[in-house]
Amino acid sequence: MPHPIDKLVGSRIRQGRWLRGITQQQLGDAAGCKFQQIQKYETGANRVSASRLWDIAQALDLPVTYFYDNGEQATSQAEPVIDRETAELLRAILAVPDDKRQAVLELVRSMNPA
Repeated sequence: MPHPIDKLVGSRIRQGRWLRGITQQQLGDAAGCKFQQIQKYETGANRVSASRLWDIAQALDLPVTYFYDNGEQATSQAEPVIDRETAELLRAILAVPDDKRQAVLELVRSMNPA
């Protein structure tokens, strides 16, 4: 059974990959491993070595600490902090040109009744 920290790190790898909009194959190529290994990391089935996590962080342009944020809660919550739909929404917003992003933010805020 995977350790909760391994599941947390794996879910953060998946989340980071979704945010960057890349496939497991692309991440594996960039990190120097096969996509099957990325699958195993993402599910927590295999532990990620420190050097491989460094390679993954570099490939995703994220700090290594990203994979451990909220680690103190790993025993109770090893799921991604955001779901796939939220990651896709964030990725789409980040793709909007800077000069239009404020207008998108204001539109979304206007849709929130609170």
